[in-house]
Amino acid sequence: MNTASNQSNSETALDAEVILVGYGPTAVAAANFLGAYGIKTIAFERYKDIYARARAVTVNDWTMRCFQSVGLDADLLKDMDPTNTLLWKTYSGKELMRINLNKSTLGQPASSMIYQPVMEQTLRTGVEHHACVDVQFGKQVTHVSQDAHCASVEVADVETGVTTTVRARYVLACDGGSSGVRTQLDIPLIGSTINTLWVVIDARVKKWWPERHILKFWSDKQRPVVDIPLSLGNHRWEFPLSDKESEKDFETKEQLWKMLSTMGITPEHVEIHQHAFYRHHVRRAARWREGRVFLLGDAAHMMPPWAGQGMQSGIRDSFNLCWKLREVIKGRLPESVLDTYESERAPNVAMITDVSEELGRVIKMTMTGPEKIKAMVGGLLSKLKLPIPPSPLDKPPTIGKGWITGALSGKSAVGQMIAQPRVSTPAGHRCRLDDLLGHDFVMLGDEVDPASLLSVQERKAWDSLGTRYIAVRSAVGSARGDTDIMDMEGTLLNWLRQRQTKAVVVRPDRFVAAAYGTGLSVPK
Repeated sequence: MNTASNQSNSETALDAEVILVGYGPTAVAAANFLGAYGIKTIAFERYKDIYARARAVTVNDWTMRCFQSVGLDADLLKDMDPTNTLLWKTYSGKELMRINLNKSTLGQPASSMIYQPVMEQTLRTGVEHHACVDVQFGKQVTHVSQDAHCASVEVADVETGVTTTVRARYVLACDGGSSGVRTQLDIPLIGSTINTLWVVIDARVKKWWPERHILKFWSDKQRPVVDIPLSLGNHRWEFPLSDKESEKDFETKEQLWKMLSTMGITPEHVEIHQHAFYRHHVRRAARWREGRVFLLGDAAHMMPPWAGQGMQSGIRDSFNLCWKLREVIKGRLPESVLDTYESERAPNVAMITDVSEELGRVIKMTMTGPEKIKAMVGGLLSKLKLPIPPSPLDKPPTIGKGWITGALSGKSAVGQMIAQPRVSTPAGHRCRLDDLLGHDFVMLGDEVDPASLLSVQERKAWDSLGTRYIAVRSAVGSARGDTDIMDMEGTLLNWLRQRQTKAVVVRPDRFVAAAYGTGLSVPK
């Protein structure tokens, strides 16, 4: 009797369901997802101002599809520039290789260049629309503890030093590579730091120069360069320093102009507004969960920047974990589903990290000809599922194990991210697929009511998760029910038929949880 009473008191005393430690891109993404789900959330961040340096440079279709789920993709895209080409050149102007990015099947631009401070502001504005999310600046989490019922954080006011205790069911540590939460939990950080020191020069464009809009890798034995056209009229160059050079050699703008002059860039072209020095880390936390505390983004994993996936990986961490937290908090899935956060995300992060390391080595090598670079880079891009002309972009992200029924294999739809074509309601309203799917689990059937394919037990289990059942119909045919989806170009029906299935269950993150023919039971 006392145990039940104590549990009740413990649960009613909670200040929130979720606490976010930090408020960088990973946390602000989580705040948007949790806010859209109606989950009471508190975020603590020491600094109110957005970090001024433009760190990340790009986002792709997968990341934008995450933001589409909370209605932020249009606001974000208006401040981004689409990029369709990657170019390798020598200082003499010889083109070694050109890679064209094909159209995505995910309903978003394949790749877009960003200016991170502006992107973060748009995400913060999005959070302001969710009354269930409380963001507290000038607050630093100094300690984390937990018991069987909740997690507690001690929060210090930066100005006064006054400490308070805040309690929630879960804590998401999004506090960066030097994560205090990870350190306190004594979770080892595995990996190393690459010794090469890079100087990063950020500038604002004043006068256009040839191919300014193309992302380029300049190959040179002494000084290979990454040349990046950021959005909103910003530009970046990244130069490696030699063993004999140090930060003191590049403290002034005069010293930086000497570097830029090798690229043909002068004060006529750009205005330098900041520069910084970095060493790249290749590290991962030994585990991403400790009871009620989870590590996300750089707190869980750090990678070199060459594949442009560091910030994006943190955002995808948030999306993967937040919908699962919603289901657990609402009592629809057992807490064990949260263990699939790491098992689903870690393999993708490991693959991206490996590609980033290899690409970094390629960038720093002298390229002797187009065939050599094509062979080297081609192997890397195939891992990333990026195309080398004329191959199509036909392999969106997948998960090999986790909250799915059956393993990914062959042509199976299980574990794959479903395509996102334009569709229509029976009443003629045209939109992208995800705009009709919403935040729910959805079962899609090929010209059939998918619920008719379920056993009584399977239907009961999926109903308990609030699953919706939708028949996908050809646009040259007729609708048979108000919930049907008309496939305008046959893309969705072809996607199902290529995978030899009559129906799939799509998770809130658009991965297929189960498919007809390989098992339609709710994953364990």
